[in-house]
Amino acid sequence: MTSGDENSLHHSVGLLGISAGSLLLTVNSYTFTREVPLIPSTAVGVLLVVLAALLAYAGVRRSRKSTPLFVSLCLAISMLWCSYGLNCILRGQGVLPKADDFRNTTVPGLAAFSLALFILGVVGFLQKDVPPAVMSCAISLACAHDIAGLYDVAFGSSATAGNHLIVCLVGLYFGIGRVLDFLTGGRVILPGTQVPKSQSGGRGQSHGGNVNDSAVVGLISNMISASVFGCRLLGVSDDLSVGQVPWLWVAGVYQLGVCVFSYRSFDPPAAVFFGFASVLKFAGGYSLLYRTWQTEEPVFPVPLLVVFAFLFSVLALFATGKSLLDGLYSLFFTAYCVALACHPRGFFGGGPQGVDVAVFVASASMTLVYSHNAKAGFRIPTGEGTVKTLFSRTALFKLRRAKDLRHPDLGYSKYADAEGLGYGCGLLASFAIAKAVDPQAPLATVILPWVVVAGGILQLIPGFVAFSRGKTLESSAFVLYGIVWIIWGLTRYGGICGTARGFHLAVGIVAIMVLNCFIVFSSLFLSVAWFFYSLTFELVLISFLLDAIDATPVGYDTAVAIIFGVVSFYCFTSALFNGTFESPRLPLGSPFLKLSGIQGGKNRCPHLPARKASSVKQIAEIMKNGGACGIPTDTVYVLVAACNRPDAVEKAYNTKKQAQDRPMSLWISSLRQLEPAKHLFHPILWDFMEAAWPSPISVVVPRGWARCGHLSQSYRRSGHHPPRSGLRQAGRQGRWGPLRRAISGEHCFYCCGLHQDREWEHWILQSWHCSQISGLTDPGESAKESKSGSDQHGLRGGKTFPATAPGSRFEWKAHGQPRRPSRGFVRQWRIWHRRGRCEALKKRKGFGDVSL
Repeated sequence: MTSGDENSLHHSVGLLGISAGSLLLTVNSYTFTREVPLIPSTAVGVLLVVLAALLAYAGVRRSRKSTPLFVSLCLAISMLWCSYGLNCILRGQGVLPKADDFRNTTVPGLAAFSLALFILGVVGFLQKDVPPAVMSCAISLACAHDIAGLYDVAFGSSATAGNHLIVCLVGLYFGIGRVLDFLTGGRVILPGTQVPKSQSGGRGQSHGGNVNDSAVVGLISNMISASVFGCRLLGVSDDLSVGQVPWLWVAGVYQLGVCVFSYRSFDPPAAVFFGFASVLKFAGGYSLLYRTWQTEEPVFPVPLLVVFAFLFSVLALFATGKSLLDGLYSLFFTAYCVALACHPRGFFGGGPQGVDVAVFVASASMTLVYSHNAKAGFRIPTGEGTVKTLFSRTALFKLRRAKDLRHPDLGYSKYADAEGLGYGCGLLASFAIAKAVDPQAPLATVILPWVVVAGGILQLIPGFVAFSRGKTLESSAFVLYGIVWIIWGLTRYGGICGTARGFHLAVGIVAIMVLNCFIVFSSLFLSVAWFFYSLTFELVLISFLLDAIDATPVGYDTAVAIIFGVVSFYCFTSALFNGTFESPRLPLGSPFLKLSGIQGGKNRCPHLPARKASSVKQIAEIMKNGGACGIPTDTVYVLVAACNRPDAVEKAYNTKKQAQDRPMSLWISSLRQLEPAKHLFHPILWDFMEAAWPSPISVVVPRGWARCGHLSQSYRRSGHHPPRSGLRQAGRQGRWGPLRRAISGEHCFYCCGLHQDREWEHWILQSWHCSQISGLTDPGESAKESKSGSDQHGLRGGKTFPATAPGSRFEWKAHGQPRRPSRGFVRQWRIWHRRGRCEALKKRKGFGDVSL
């Protein structure tokens, strides 16, 4: 299945899944007033949860593919139906027996989604994305009518069913359009049913930079939690109950996903922010859940909330580097944590609920701004680039350049560095255990969500991300610490062990301490910061051990929390600071110990991991200083040396076995390196090389160009690539001399190894008069053939040397003589004919007499 077919499939699954859910709710709304509903409430809830999972899958697969509105719509409706479905299940199981209970639990969530989906619908109409916009507005009106029906029975549910029926009709129209497009091969396309195509690189970046498609979903999650507590303050709901827990916890789960996708979009401040915000939602849901088995309200740890407010304020400072609006929005959560710390009732107090109302308004405004600016000609100003402009005027601070996702990745990791989230969550968990807990009633103090979610689950995320980035030690540490926090949190603060203390509980902690000792020893080879971070965590484990044997000294937990918290805060700040600024940098310290061959002295041969950009920079510095290095290719290692260092070239040449029979190849990484010999190239050839770079096209250039400039002394050690065909060998000998060819790789001009798409390649071929090009290499049908270099065509003196490789698609003749296109070009011609480009192509030289 091609990429276009996958995009069409996921887009269709998303919209048709929304229509299926609306059809279910239409039937349920029309039979809602019956004594015995046609579909039981539990069945409706289960079906909605299943459809929510399907929509989440479609939204995730379409993320980062120039369809931000579709992604936001699928994930938002998935979140709505998952929460609403869980409420229906609770109602069907008798947890919400009264009509007022069901109204108090569903109205806050429906109100938040009614506004959020209306915003998405308006933005969809502005962006001329009609089917998703109509669906979004219709479901928004359905939520509003559902609220009215819950408060006034006489209002009925016909309006709700009618809005859902509109969604079904739009889905039916879209389905018919996709079927016609498939049956007619794209000749019949109904208006509004064509699937948006992904831009090059898989990004929808109409204004440059990286777009975080999932940020809107995180903002909608903040609207949900703020609506749950804000409606209680405004009197919309009578009380806070267990039925509102699904709204909070589902929003928290989706924000964890947004955190991961933010790292995938190389937006670490947003990832840390949504990770911290999800902890608040799990803590709020736990507070509501606690009231189901206890009449009194839980106790909240004040020092933890103060530290949390401080972390949000530091995060807001670094978020201004992206835009001033992001930094201002983070300050709302700083105020929210301060309000929670100041009020003894926590989430149930009037002060925090008043801040929730302000957060709801701010989140709705940010949703409008983010969804509109994601893909629009006119952007709402957010202060983006203001801080960058300010720091650009001073030489003291240099901001780090944001990674463009359209560029190829160095290595296999496609995620930003997530260590900052791990440090911050470890800081929160350490201050959570500093609060004294009654062993008889451990659940009465809200410690469990901070330890299990912040210290456990959120530390697993940077552990997995660090593993994908090749950081084995950091990954092992974060995963181990996350598992320890989860186990100890459930055992100690979840009431599993109760009041039991003794040898069996202590043995497990001792085993974990031994494992952490290996991490402490290994961190001696990493950095000073990591050594102290792992060493102070050993003090935390000692605190667990003393608690297990019931021998904790007075004040020891507080002292350990402060020590570990100071180290964690420095690491957290350094991760954010070094990720924002290229210079200066907060020092992490050099390793205490160094092994020869890994990080030895300057006279040692460094063995560097090829996946890290720092390793490539170090290799480049060694080559600039006249060193010879070994780098891996597809099959073997090769020795490389800089051409402007003849002694290094001679050294690498003498190192080879049978060097006379296997001369060295010449690699270039930029056309600027050919500037000294530019006068030897034909102007048309030079212009073509500038237009085609980088590409899988090979060019045969005149002999002797490398003798010019700084390559003259290294020229005698470079040879030509032996032809793979006797026919081509006979034709080439005596015509051009040695060819400059490099092993397949992205640093080579002659065969760069980047397998571009066919449409771009045909554009290159048809934008130039091929009779004026000295030569061209076609990569063939696959990337493997593009690396073989066996389908090269030589053009000289009006003669043709056909390629013997099966991947070739063209046969050329010089001097503008007519030529017959191959089957591959015929297929491309027919595709372009359907797109209205046939007339433009006929004007190209040599293609006017082609009949298909």
